[in-house]
Amino acid sequence: MRDLLGGKGAGVAEMTKAGLPVPPGFTITTEACNAYYEAGKQFPPGMWEQALAALRIVEQQTGKTFGDRHNPLLVSVRSGAKFSMPGMMDTVLNLGLNDETVQGLVEQTGDERFAYDAYRRFIQMFSKIVLDADPREFEQKLDEYKERTGASSDAELPASALKELVAEFKQIAERQSGQPFPTDVYEQLKRAIEAVFASWNNKRAIDYRNFNKIPHNLGTAVNVQSMVFGNMGNDSGTGVAFTRNPSTGEKELYGEYLLNAQGEDVVAGIRTPSKISRLKEELPQVYEQLQEIARRLERHYRDMQDMEFTVERGRLYMLQTRSGKRSARAAVKVAVDMVEEGLISEEEAIRRSDPTQIYQLLLPRFDEEAKARAHKEGRFLARGLNASPGAAAGKAVFDADRAEELGKAGVPVVLVRPETSPDDVHGMLVSKGILTARGGATSHAAVVARGLGLPCVAGCEGIRVYEEEKLFRVVGSDVVIREGDEISIDGDTGEVFAGVIPTVEPNFEKETELQKLLSWADRIRKLGVWANADYPRDAQRAVTFGAEGIGLCRTEHMFMEQERLPIVQKMILAKTPEERQAALDQLLPFQRSDFIGIFETMVNPRTGECYPVVIRLIDPPLHEFLPNYEELLVEVTRLEATGADPEALKEKKALLDAVAAMREMNPMLGLRGCRLGLLFPEITIMQTRAILEAALEVAQKTGKKPQVKIMIPLVGHVNELREVRRQLEAVAKEVTAEAGSAVEYKFGTMIELPRAALTADQIATVADFFSFGTNDLTQTTFGFSRDDAEGKFLMKYVDGLDAPGLPEKVKILPVNPFQTIDRDGVGQLVRMAAEKGRAANPQIELGICGEHGGDPSSIEFFHEVGLDYVSCSPFRVPVARLAAAQAALSKSEKDK
Repeated sequence: MRDLLGGKGAGVAEMTKAGLPVPPGFTITTEACNAYYEAGKQFPPGMWEQALAALRIVEQQTGKTFGDRHNPLLVSVRSGAKFSMPGMMDTVLNLGLNDETVQGLVEQTGDERFAYDAYRRFIQMFSKIVLDADPREFEQKLDEYKERTGASSDAELPASALKELVAEFKQIAERQSGQPFPTDVYEQLKRAIEAVFASWNNKRAIDYRNFNKIPHNLGTAVNVQSMVFGNMGNDSGTGVAFTRNPSTGEKELYGEYLLNAQGEDVVAGIRTPSKISRLKEELPQVYEQLQEIARRLERHYRDMQDMEFTVERGRLYMLQTRSGKRSARAAVKVAVDMVEEGLISEEEAIRRSDPTQIYQLLLPRFDEEAKARAHKEGRFLARGLNASPGAAAGKAVFDADRAEELGKAGVPVVLVRPETSPDDVHGMLVSKGILTARGGATSHAAVVARGLGLPCVAGCEGIRVYEEEKLFRVVGSDVVIREGDEISIDGDTGEVFAGVIPTVEPNFEKETELQKLLSWADRIRKLGVWANADYPRDAQRAVTFGAEGIGLCRTEHMFMEQERLPIVQKMILAKTPEERQAALDQLLPFQRSDFIGIFETMVNPRTGECYPVVIRLIDPPLHEFLPNYEELLVEVTRLEATGADPEALKEKKALLDAVAAMREMNPMLGLRGCRLGLLFPEITIMQTRAILEAALEVAQKTGKKPQVKIMIPLVGHVNELREVRRQLEAVAKEVTAEAGSAVEYKFGTMIELPRAALTADQIATVADFFSFGTNDLTQTTFGFSRDDAEGKFLMKYVDGLDAPGLPEKVKILPVNPFQTIDRDGVGQLVRMAAEKGRAANPQIELGICGEHGGDPSSIEFFHEVGLDYVSCSPFRVPVARLAAAQAALSKSEKDK
């Protein structure tokens, strides 16, 4: 019914069918709305006649006549789409009033004040919604009359003042619209229906659908319902109630109401409503009836309901019921409680839980009320890419050394940089969050932040960072944030604020309902859920969140820490193999220590067995570990101009020459990954030795058996993998011979190039496992550089481009392919590689470790393809557990 009648229409139809007190009415379907647009904004043939016929039935049911001067029927005209879009579309109340029918309303009710209050409300609302009048002039006039009569609220205005207001409101409407206010009630109805149809495509409705990924072709239904009046005295009222608390999920009637009021009074905030619990004292019989209806609706729909109601002279009417919007915490509690109450099954609880809401429960987040206040106070500064979720507040700091100093002293800091580099990692590690003016969602800042679980707003082009002055300016304003000023960043939305917004900290282990829901998911899902983790602390968090292994440990991140980076740079700039080997010998103990920590952490807390750990050998080009070329050039030029110490100048020039020699036009496609290992094998030989020595040490110390999987990145040709594996197998034999004992290990590769996917059958004969690197596979398949694309054009592709000659924007892509797998292109390469790999090597293990491993839609695809596991950031592990269960349930439904 929701497809045809919309959510509101389906709700009132179902309540009517169940015998609940619903005002009579009818629904014009979503099909009629779409036909209206197809006909060039004209009613489709027969629709108006059907509406009039339905209106005759409503007249019979109510005993009132539309437009009658003695016993008039008044109606509301409301929108209602398939998916709830609260407040996005339009409504007209009290329709059917004119100078004659208002006298009939006086006769009906014996209350002149009420009748003229309804009339002025109708003119005001109709003028705004249908005639597109400026509502401010009406409000100003209303305020004038309240001041003149000494009324503190609308409800205190006397009938005489309301009569005068009606006349003035009609004059305002005529002046603004250029036409007399319509008195023909049928014209009023026709134009109101057209206005509701038109509101389907107003800006706020389109923006809401874009944000919530609701299709634009569904259309809205129009619900025409006989009016019931909550503004007929203190035995009347209107309100909204939830069957459970939408913030906490507690099983209690929750909501607000106003006595002697109509629905828009609650929404407009003109008067302060009362909590629903107070209705028990003011109208006890109504409260009991509302409670019973709430119980019936919840049992019927098997979900928490959001109800709108009106009380007319002590009689309760239900105007709407729909699935209630709720916080992430409430969503989980309601689902689990309903299973325990026998209302739904465990499978149903999993199906209806939103994985993206689960993610919100695990991250520090801003208090929503405080954030709303910050907006009102004008503290919003700019918006960038929501590169890593969560919320952070602290002092703005513009260099990593200062961030480290303050962070270690316990001062909360937000590191602000034009863009981050490996040199900044020490500052990032102690920061609460990261803000950059440049860079995309796979920039250094974003990748490291996600790995650390830090909020990050990247590519914030609304600010200009001036490092030397230690400040940033907000583009288009005179606002300046200096070092030490407090700022807040929201990694979920990309928003940046001045000042501190309080955050709410989560505790996963205390989320008992969430733990229960995820335990049900674990029993259902087929996909394994692993985590991307670069440090022991990441691995520990992953295990806490329920990860069953590490699918990606990026060894290069270990090189970026401050005490190691100078050694790495010495290794890169070495002039002889001996110099390079000496630096690698210094690095080996660091790497071995890191791997020991990870192997010791990755243990199943229930069985004590070791989880698998996939360690990727060095992948990025070496220049990423060196200072920025442009910055070095500026420094050398300054030293030359100032006649600096010749030795210092010579040293900087040598460094500049070395960096220049390593620069590449497109380093993403240059000397990196296995290519680096083939040209500088001593690097990957050192890493392999560190990995296996660490595994052996853990095995000897604990008696456990680490599951070691060594991943060789960026293979495009089977010969690359064959040669690198040959070299590293020799190292493995050396290490085990030296130790006098063996450790189990596997060698595999990352499928992240189209050629690797196309020749996966060849590569599978040399690999023990494949891990799909869908970030780079998406870049190389689309030909997009993500950092450039997201900042320049990609989001316009997704949101829509202005198209000359067309009324609406044209969307090039349905979603960002770096967030949700492109099933038709990149996905087909994954499917092909999986099928070819399995055909050539039936024992091969298949996983995915790109960012898509934490995206619910992508997880559904990976389940369909038949991968063994997905790997994602630790904070997304619970999301992936739930999404994998949903994918299994969806597949079983399709198979039926």
